[in-house]
Amino acid sequence: MEPDMKLDEMGQVKIAPEVISLIASMAASEVSGVADLTAGFTGDMLEKVGVKSPSKGIKVQLGENEVLIDVYLIVEYGVVIPEVAKEVQKKVKLSVETMTGINVTQVNVHVQGINFQKEPKEDMKK
Repeated sequence: MEPDMKLDEMGQVKIAPEVISLIASMAASEVSGVADLTAGFTGDMLEKVGVKSPSKGIKVQLGENEVLIDVYLIVEYGVVIPEVAKEVQKKVKLSVETMTGINVTQVNVHVQGINFQKEPKEDMKK
């Protein structure tokens, strides 16, 4: 049986890795202090020429009955990075497990940079 497939008496439910990536991306983006998710150098270059990925900054590795997620992000200047990273881990794990029923074994957060933007985001002004 494929790791992203659930069997019950009514049939199969398949969840594509891209769906898990999208859920994780949305969850990480909602954490206060996260400026953006980054796809790395190659992904950023593709984005500049118009190729956009809704789940950029997320790498999903499916196992037998579990998933490991890597999150690549940029944080806002002035935040406590370990606190933001822990909140991203908690939120991504909870969102993916709640929405898919797949056990998340690890959420690895890779801080790729700091946003030094002078004007804070609207939700950061509160």
